[in-house]
Amino acid sequence: MNIQEVLSQKVKEAVTAIYEVDLPTVEFQPTRKDFAGDITVVVFPMLRVVKGNPVQIGEQIGQFLKDEIEEVKDFNVVKGFLNITISDSYYLQFFNGILMDPNFGLVSQKQDEAVMVEYSSPNTNKPLHLGHVRNNLLGYSVAEIVKAAGKKVYKTQIINDRGIHICKSMLAWKRFGNGETPESTGLKGDKLVGNYYVAFDKAYKEEIATLVAEGVDTNAAEKEAPIILEAQEMLRKWEAGDPEVVALWETMNSWVYDGFDVTYKNLGVDFDQLYYESNTYLLGKDFVEDGLKRGVFYKKDDGSVWIDLTDEGLDEKIVLRSDGTAVYMTQDIGTAIQRVKDNPDVAGMVYTVGNEQDYHFKVLFLILKKLGFNWAENLYHLSYGMVDLPSGKMKSREGTVVDADELMDDMARTAAEISEELGKLEDYSEEEKQELYKVIGMGALKYYILKVDPKKRILFNPEESVDFQGNTGPFIQYTYARIQSILRKGEELNYDISETTDLLELHEKEKELLKQIQLFPETILLAADNFSPALLANYTYDLVKEFNSFYQNVSILGETDEIKRKFRIQLAKKVGEIIKSSFSLLGIQVPERM
Repeated sequence: MNIQEVLSQKVKEAVTAIYEVDLPTVEFQPTRKDFAGDITVVVFPMLRVVKGNPVQIGEQIGQFLKDEIEEVKDFNVVKGFLNITISDSYYLQFFNGILMDPNFGLVSQKQDEAVMVEYSSPNTNKPLHLGHVRNNLLGYSVAEIVKAAGKKVYKTQIINDRGIHICKSMLAWKRFGNGETPESTGLKGDKLVGNYYVAFDKAYKEEIATLVAEGVDTNAAEKEAPIILEAQEMLRKWEAGDPEVVALWETMNSWVYDGFDVTYKNLGVDFDQLYYESNTYLLGKDFVEDGLKRGVFYKKDDGSVWIDLTDEGLDEKIVLRSDGTAVYMTQDIGTAIQRVKDNPDVAGMVYTVGNEQDYHFKVLFLILKKLGFNWAENLYHLSYGMVDLPSGKMKSREGTVVDADELMDDMARTAAEISEELGKLEDYSEEEKQELYKVIGMGALKYYILKVDPKKRILFNPEESVDFQGNTGPFIQYTYARIQSILRKGEELNYDISETTDLLELHEKEKELLKQIQLFPETILLAADNFSPALLANYTYDLVKEFNSFYQNVSILGETDEIKRKFRIQLAKKVGEIIKSSFSLLGIQVPERM
């Protein structure tokens, strides 16, 4: 039982003993820096059940706690706030308990139920861009955090490998490609196919302009342009299994997958399972047919199939077109069902998808519930905001996206420029420098994106993200490297200090650092419950700020008292371990030296 749980229990006992009423809950907060104390009990909420002066109530409860709890050293009351000072021995006992635990903060995995986390889920008609970067970093980190909180996790993605957008790239390659391949051009496969998606859009716009010039209405021109009609025909042929169309589809998709694999490796994300829309949409169609028989869906006169959700405050939603072809909803129904068939221990799913799809997922989750799946109660849309650059919004069709590969290369270059300006790497080989620039650049990119609450939109500034001061990845990486430098200069590190810590009197900065360390396990649980890496990222920044304050105010290696020196080295070592552990959950590497 931690000190807050002990205090909570004893505060309730105090209220019962002194005022003869039951207190349902106790509200705590950290003690303000300008008051003495470590943890504060807020008295004001008690006034709902306890009548009296808040200062007097605080004094009486404080005295009860001091008499009853060995760890309560002192207390003071400021207005309605009872500030409690906890003894050094409590914090030292806590530290001794975690000192040799390399997995401090992580919960042992329970095997009974699993969570599936979906992220990335790209289209195979274009390379990954900055929006995919946020998606991948967010999904991967959430999966790692949920795993650290004790759950079994499957990381997955659904690859959108069919549909009209895929046919647009295929048709453009057939028309304009002259048989070129990734090998013949030297381009990554996803880049090559993406170029043809842009080429289709250019040709489509030219055909629309020609028809409009001939007097055709703009809306009609968009529907009647020969190239879009040919793309729609290609989609019908694909769904009918036309050998030539399917062969081209397989070839071009294989180019894209090879390209994606390179990007994922550089981004540092991975997957346990892959699903393909070209497989799952068929299962979705089967369940639409089944739902139609059971009255979950209904058919319109033109043969299209819909669901009416107006009673739930939504609208009517199409689940199958009149020509029998699937929509996104069809394949999402099939994918969810297939995943649970493949993994019967899955009790919930997290979908990492941008907030422009909020409505889609409300509908999807409701449909799955109406189809009678119990696990549909535990579906969560991890909705996130757009990522903008100072230059403005991205558009795939016009080829103005921020390419993920180019962004990662730019981050390493930016890290190199700033690191060389600071002149900290004189004794590094060129190979070591390049590897370090990549670690710093990727750390900057990942931290900048993950420190923001997922729901918020981000304006991403590459130069700002690589700053070695402030709430940035490189600042935290540099602190970790500084700690490793202390440890290299320190004595033998595996000594047991538990026998000597009772001889210590904690410095204020040591105590503040121990209090921050103590929050690590609950921060992981909170981040997992909220599917928010931002909580863990900002906790790590607070820990690093606390360590740097300790480092600047307290001598570590220069301390002449051997017990204090050994304790401080061990304290620094544990902070380093937590930074490394926390950053690992965020998918960020930490360099041993910088």
